[in-house]
Amino acid sequence: MQPLLWPAVALLIVTAPAVAQQEPTPAPDLPLWEAGLFGGVASTPAYPSSEDRVTRGLVLPLVVYRGRILRADRSGIGARLLNTERVELDVGFALSLPSRSSDVAARAGMPDLNSLLEFGPRLKVRLADRVRLELPLRVPLELGNGFERQGLVFEPRLVYETGDRSGKWQGDANLGAVFGNARLNQYFYGVAPQYATAARPAYQASSGLMMTRLGLSLSRRLTPDWRVFGFTRYDNYTQAANRDSPLFRQNSGLSVGVGFTWTAYRSTARAWE
Repeated sequence: MQPLLWPAVALLIVTAPAVAQQEPTPAPDLPLWEAGLFGGVASTPAYPSSEDRVTRGLVLPLVVYRGRILRADRSGIGARLLNTERVELDVGFALSLPSRSSDVAARAGMPDLNSLLEFGPRLKVRLADRVRLELPLRVPLELGNGFERQGLVFEPRLVYETGDRSGKWQGDANLGAVFGNARLNQYFYGVAPQYATAARPAYQASSGLMMTRLGLSLSRRLTPDWRVFGFTRYDNYTQAANRDSPLFRQNSGLSVGVGFTWTAYRSTARAWE
């Protein structure tokens, strides 16, 4: 679980058969697909519990697709395998940003933390009109290192969504926790013997809680083609399983970011809920 998960970018969507879902209903106010650009800048801890920060900016192609089964929208990328009034099961993807060890004093001389591509099933249960429980289980693959698997991450969270009927304003608040298995925690907190120093002893990480998390985001549509957004996220590490690691440097971290989306093309076909 890297510091920041950006929205879906540069997507190629193909058709797929339904596994189990109720008959969808049309949502005539939204196009089936949109294409344009996504851009943003964010400041985050270099890794969970790091005392150093990194700032990253990027501009990338953006595709939004609202199919009956395959979806790519503000909640992520996925294939809906089950879709009922209260329960949805999909397969989702997320991409995290890298952190160079040369920018992080605690990791000086250690390998860089590369981007992680995460994918896996996500169960969403609607608890109330605007409240849902999300239970994603994902496998992180390290990019730039032969797609090496870096363990397993589980991120249960409660999400509250809000916004006006027109979609001009959209926002959400979420509260959750992040758990990693031993391999994922070793990726962030482990110190192999060859990288040990007098101030950084060797350490073997264990599985368990990585952090608890509170996040807020807000977006506003300026025109039919332009939308701006911002987010903030507070992570607390006081109950983390690997507090004894020499790479564990502080008990909390704050991430902030702003960005935009620009829609250049949209379909005349309408979306499905």
